[in-house]
Parts: sequence; structure tokens; C-alpha cells
Amino acid sequence: MCIECYVNENRITPLLNPLECLKKHTQYICGTCGRCICIEHDSKRKLQRWNFPFKSLEIAKLYLRTADYTVKKCRGIYEIENSNGRKSYKIFTDDEELKLFLKKNKDKICKQMAPIFSELEYKEYSKTEVRMLTSEEVEKYMKERKVSCDK
Repeated sequence: MCIECYVNENRITPLLNPLECLKKHTQYICGTCGRCICIEHDSKRKLQRWNFPFKSLEIAKLYLRTADYTVKKCRGIYEIENSNGRKSYKIFTDDEELKLFLKKNKDKICKQMAPIFSELEYKEYSKTEVRMLTSEEVEKYMKERKVSCDK
């Protein structure tokens, strides 16, 4: 597992429309493994990708580092269940932020009321970059991604 971005697969992201995301969105470029993680704000909702609910813990982990980096502290992934039993995973700064979310969303619960995954300590990495990729970098990353996916 990468010590910086918490994931084994260094070319797994972006998950949806990878070429478009790499070309058009600001990326957190892991200084350790080089994985690109979308850190762009959603223009309609004024939120970053990590603010959205995720279908699985594994997917939430893919975006946790961008959340940690944005606030410069460790955040946690919480399991949220809605009234029909469907589970999702959201990233919150702490239990207080979770409680505010639950207060506004009465149809949702968090049985554990604690993160199911988080890092213990926030750390900066000197080779990390947050920027748009060049077209050459996008092309190289996509080639490496294809090789990684074909294994």
C-alpha cells in the first residue's frame, strides 16, 4: 500500500471518464507512487469529489488522500446507511461533522459513529503536486493505466 495515498494500485484513478478527467480536472499527483486523484471542485454543487458518497469503502479510500490534503489533517471514512438499508461511505473531518450531516439527513444513520478507516497522523510529502496535467503526461498516464489494467 502506498504510504501517501493509501492504495495498492497506482493507476486505478480516475474511475469515471479517466481521459476526460485527466485532461480537464486539477489532479493531486501522489509524490510517492504518481497516482493522479481528481481534486477538482464540482461546479454545480461547489464540492470536491471526496465530498460525495461512495458505493464502497475501497472507492472512498481512493479519494481520502485528497480530503486529508485539502484540510491538512486526517479525515475518516464513515459507513452511512439510509432508511432502506443501502450503505454508502462518506468522508468527514470528525465525529462532529458526521453528527451535523446526520442531523440534516434524518433518513440516514451511522451505526458505529466512528470512522471505519482513517490514517493516524497527517503528513506532508515533498514531491506531491496539485495541478493540471500536460497532454504528454495524460498520454503517458493512460498508457501506464492500460498496462496496469491488463495485468
